[in-house]
Amino acid sequence: MVHNASATTVDPAEVERFGRIADEWWDLRGKFAPLHRLGPVRVGYVRDHAARHFGRDPLGADPLAGLSVLDVGCGGGLMCEPMARLGGAVTGIDASARNVAVAGLHARGQGLAIDYRSGEAESMAAAGAQFDIVLALEIVEHVADVDLFLRSVGQVVRPGGIVFVSTLNRTAKAWALAVAGAEYVLRWLPRGTHDWRRFLKPSELSRGLRAGGIEVRGLTGIVYHPLSRRWSLNADDLDVNYILHGVRTA
Repeated sequence: MVHNASATTVDPAEVERFGRIADEWWDLRGKFAPLHRLGPVRVGYVRDHAARHFGRDPLGADPLAGLSVLDVGCGGGLMCEPMARLGGAVTGIDASARNVAVAGLHARGQGLAIDYRSGEAESMAAAGAQFDIVLALEIVEHVADVDLFLRSVGQVVRPGGIVFVSTLNRTAKAWALAVAGAEYVLRWLPRGTHDWRRFLKPSELSRGLRAGGIEVRGLTGIVYHPLSRRWSLNADDLDVNYILHGVRTA
């Protein structure tokens, strides 16, 4: 794992990189188009597991009603808005003030009440904030101190609450598809978006979450199908993208 003695998870270069393109968060054909295509799979996974964990019907009306949700590294709010539509009381935090501004403006235009803040996981943990559901999706590979980040994420999950983390596996296949393919050949993403050395193996991610009091309960791969341009869950293929969920033990 990457560890940094600076006691902060913020990588200024990463914040600046995403801040430069913050205006494109909601452009379905812009630089964040891959995340828009990934959205339905991420939302479905979170909705289904969170609802069942709290004894709700995932397909019922407002399955997250009465539950607090924190999205760490929320970017432009691509996950915050669906969580709010599912009934959750949503807070989104991001180290980039530009991302937060774009997210807030878009949410207001949709008539959604989402609490957006400029901040980091460790500052929320230090303040003693806790939530029923915590999301850390496609963010851990961009932080400066992975150990601190995962401990902090675990601390902001309320005892009995549930956390979701998704990232990229550190494999040769992930380098070929997510870095060389997506950034240099197909140009789906801006060059430099990902550093393969920061990708985490599932065992490393699980170990880091355990340090924050999280017991991993499920893990599955997320696979892209180029012909249909769609993503799907595949428990047998963790080679590139994967998502897991875990519970904060008492």
